[in-house]
Amino acid sequence: MKCIQKSLGILSPKYPIENLCIPRQTLFIDIETTGLYVHSSNLYMIGCAYLDETPDKPACWRTIQWFATNYEDEIHVLNAFVTFSKTYRYLIHFNGNQFDIPYLQNKMQQYNIPFRFDEFEGIDIYRRIAPYKTFLKLPDCKQKTIENFVTATVREDQFTGGELIDVYHEYVLHHDEEKEHFLLLHNEEDLKGMLEIAAALAIPDLFRLPVTVTRVQANYYKDVNQKQCSEIIMNLKLPTALPTELSYGANGCYFNGCGIDGKLRVPVYEGELKYFYSNYKEYYYLPKEDTAIHKSVASFVDKTYRKQATARTCYTRKISTYLPQWEVLFTPFFKRDYDDKDLFFELTDELKTQREAFNAYAHHIFEMMGASR
Repeated sequence: MKCIQKSLGILSPKYPIENLCIPRQTLFIDIETTGLYVHSSNLYMIGCAYLDETPDKPACWRTIQWFATNYEDEIHVLNAFVTFSKTYRYLIHFNGNQFDIPYLQNKMQQYNIPFRFDEFEGIDIYRRIAPYKTFLKLPDCKQKTIENFVTATVREDQFTGGELIDVYHEYVLHHDEEKEHFLLLHNEEDLKGMLEIAAALAIPDLFRLPVTVTRVQANYYKDVNQKQCSEIIMNLKLPTALPTELSYGANGCYFNGCGIDGKLRVPVYEGELKYFYSNYKEYYYLPKEDTAIHKSVASFVDKTYRKQATARTCYTRKISTYLPQWEVLFTPFFKRDYDDKDLFFELTDELKTQREAFNAYAHHIFEMMGASR
């Protein structure tokens, strides 16, 4: 077995991981195997990136790789990792919940090594970013795809993990230094890539953490049919700096952001909407006025001008200015008709002065965008 250690110099996670873990107690981890199935494949490398805080030296991130130079070294790689990881509490990985962690746990059991991964707190970068693939306009959520999204860095490594399986088998036979270089390089760049793509964890923060609305203003424009339209524009301070400039639109709302600054554009509906009373059995509907009134008041109305309200006719109409909502965030909520799934709330003068309400509304819009597919 070989143990290779390198300093990453100025390279560090492009995300404030202290929001999720304690950096000095954290390992980024990636493994290399000759297949997917534990009993019919070999583990030939475990690589980790960790924060080195050696006294009297500047703190920096380093990599350590335990490399099996033959098939029998597999157990030595596992034991070396176990010994090294004892002082760590967090594991950051890319899709490790699906492959790396179960594979290693099963290998530990195969060799009767007493070690449990559930004693670590795991952070799976893939699992956190994948739900927002549409928002990010990505074709897939492979690590290299996300690396290309967040950084212009070009890998020296040109192999996939699958392509390196035969390379490793050939290395075991001949111990060719060039093949060893390619095997180590692939794992090293996966580790470096994880530090880079950690920046994309700012995307879940858009939907998980509160945003701050710093300014709200009205805007008027003409659509493609030259119809006069209105919208509100919310200037935002985002919870975490974005890794690159982003834009996205859903349900007539548009977001664009760069760094910690963002803007949301939201269409305004100006016109008449209906508020539906829930307890319709206590109301009469007045067909001529096209409105419902409570029975305590309707007793003064001639019986020929009123009828028992139904869920569909138990409403009052109001002409005002409204904003859309996709679940009931603000009440009372309004609709165009009973069966209409679009919900609105009134943009009152009082609401315009409530900054916390707009903070909540901005978060509501992000939740809608995050759920859009």
